[in-house]
Amino acid sequence: MTLGFKKINDMKTFNKEIQDATSPVDALNLLKEGNKRFVAAKVADRDLLNQVKDTTGGQWPHSVVLSCIDSRVPAEIVFDQGIGDIFSARVAGNIVNEDVLGSIEYGCKVAGSKLVVVLGHTMCGAVKGACDDVQLGNITALLSKIRPAVHATTHPEEASERTSANKTFVNDVVTKNVHMTIEKMRNDSPLLKEMEEAGDIKIVGGVYDISNGEVLFM
Repeated sequence: MTLGFKKINDMKTFNKEIQDATSPVDALNLLKEGNKRFVAAKVADRDLLNQVKDTTGGQWPHSVVLSCIDSRVPAEIVFDQGIGDIFSARVAGNIVNEDVLGSIEYGCKVAGSKLVVVLGHTMCGAVKGACDDVQLGNITALLSKIRPAVHATTHPEEASERTSANKTFVNDVVTKNVHMTIEKMRNDSPLLKEMEEAGDIKIVGGVYDISNGEVLFM
């Protein structure tokens, strides 16, 4: 049992010693167990103010979570994590660009995080917008980064079924978008790809179900 898993029992704030002893698989299990607690309404009893004090001198998060800005999907809450446990990067449609990639690279290479999670969610508004080819201000450019996932989702073929009104299609695009975001992350960040290939980090995808709070990891 690693120090990372010991933390589940005593809810200590992550520090360098615990982070160093936590493997990428350990970090993934920390999030899985946290989501189970969240769904079961048995979240950990943390002293958050004390964790504020514990992290005054530094931070050693075990994971970086890239998720959507959707107000229903706050990563720290759905994974039942405390202050200092995860880096949380949020942008509509959980897409990546050089700024997001730079942030994730910082989290892993500089700050020592062991896991990167790309977290989509069911019935994502940004994905709906991409499905409907919405054109509106800067949203247009953002949705253009999701639209490849729309095109890559081949079923259904009928144009009338390939809209935001088709919940199954929207959620299939959500899943495809997570996969394609991870692929782009590896292609556009040699640093993260090298760390993953060396076993220093793990990059995984997941989809949060807004109807029940569960995260399905891919």
